[in-house]
Amino acid sequence: MTRTPLAGPILFARDVDSVRYQISVILVHEDGGPLPEIAAEGGDPAQVEILWSGHGRVIYRADLTLPVASQTSYRVDETSYQVCTDLTGDANIAYVSCNGEEDEDADWPVEHRDALWSRLARDHEATPFGLFLHGGDQIYADDILASHPKIVEWEEAEPEGKSTFEWTHDMQQQAEKHLLNRYIDLYAHPAIAHMLARVPSVMMWDDHDIFDGYGSHPAPKQNSPVGQGLFEIAQRMFNLFQRGAADNIAPVGAGVKLDAPGFSVIAPDLRTARTPERVMNDAGWEWFDQVMLKRRDGNHCLVMSSVPALGPRLSWVEFMIDTFWPGVNQYEDDLRDQWQSRAHREEWKRFLGIMVREVEQNDQPVTLLSGEIHVATRATMKLKSGSVIHQLVSSGISHTPPGTGYARTLGALAIFGEDPLSGYPITIRPPAGQRNRYVSQRNYLRIRRRGEDWTAEWEFEDDGSSPPLALS
Repeated sequence: MTRTPLAGPILFARDVDSVRYQISVILVHEDGGPLPEIAAEGGDPAQVEILWSGHGRVIYRADLTLPVASQTSYRVDETSYQVCTDLTGDANIAYVSCNGEEDEDADWPVEHRDALWSRLARDHEATPFGLFLHGGDQIYADDILASHPKIVEWEEAEPEGKSTFEWTHDMQQQAEKHLLNRYIDLYAHPAIAHMLARVPSVMMWDDHDIFDGYGSHPAPKQNSPVGQGLFEIAQRMFNLFQRGAADNIAPVGAGVKLDAPGFSVIAPDLRTARTPERVMNDAGWEWFDQVMLKRRDGNHCLVMSSVPALGPRLSWVEFMIDTFWPGVNQYEDDLRDQWQSRAHREEWKRFLGIMVREVEQNDQPVTLLSGEIHVATRATMKLKSGSVIHQLVSSGISHTPPGTGYARTLGALAIFGEDPLSGYPITIRPPAGQRNRYVSQRNYLRIRRRGEDWTAEWEFEDDGSSPPLALS
């Protein structure tokens, strides 16, 4: 019997070379029915496992190996899905971030909310993407803080009182059910579902996938039983819906990596081990350094940094708030989230130093991909060798753009520039074809390789496609 899934199929990229593309396929069904049948084109049904079950829902996974081709397919029961698996020559990659809003209205019309998702789906039909990168805030889970009356009380309590709240089984169950259903509802949106079923994804989370500012809150909130209980739920759902896995990434703090023909994608985890005083723990830094060191093939590397690594001098703003308006948590949390925070400056220099090392010493081209700030922009860091590291910021695909005043303020800060590594100046620049450094429109990125040349194009909600920006 064929059943219609509540969400899925969702594809996750596992490994790809010149002959095969290994993916995982995820489906969500109501509990109690038969296993779905999942198979590659012309192949026998794959082994299907129950990845997780609870709250009347069951999540299935099957691992498939697809042949490399401009068009192949897999099927779930009687439904077939076309997939482009050829990344050996010309390659087309999509990048998105910020898929939602902090206080998302349940009545937000889907056709408006997902307008750029629909455009992305049309892009895919015209020129298929072989890989789909998600740079953070894939879901805005902030309303988990309203999933139980005691969690509401905890959120409204003064910081020093938050550690006194118990984390009960009922709170855990209600919060988990809430976030599970949020993912299911979101991933069932037609345009989102269309893309997730046809393009293998690599995802890395950010704060809103947990709740706003997680990682930059003071210890009494973040380390409290309720704060840690909510994190564990968010991490479980991140593993299931953004990694297609039941287990946590090991070691704690490590990120995800994909090697493909002629390029790699490396996404450090900037959220799991974050505190107001650090971005990554020792295990995260060791993982990141080692996966970068192992690349000695001269191929392009796309490094996903959920928060922009090349940005304006926000430390001035942070100093003013800390000095004259301490306790303004909304802004303090946002500023602590940034690499440019005074608290993270040494780690920021370490991160940039790794990028410089790979380009200058090891001849490994690097492009940074970021989101989070709800506007589009780009930046360059000029190296002593004469090379340039590009950063492309695309944010957000669904989040309503901020007012023009916000973009102008960031633009004014960018005039002063930043030079955390002496002799390696950072410059904030307008996206290709734009006059202003920060563009307040919803947007997504297309990253293309033609021969050995890499380019990037923004797709803006109002202005349409930008001219290609050369990255090679």
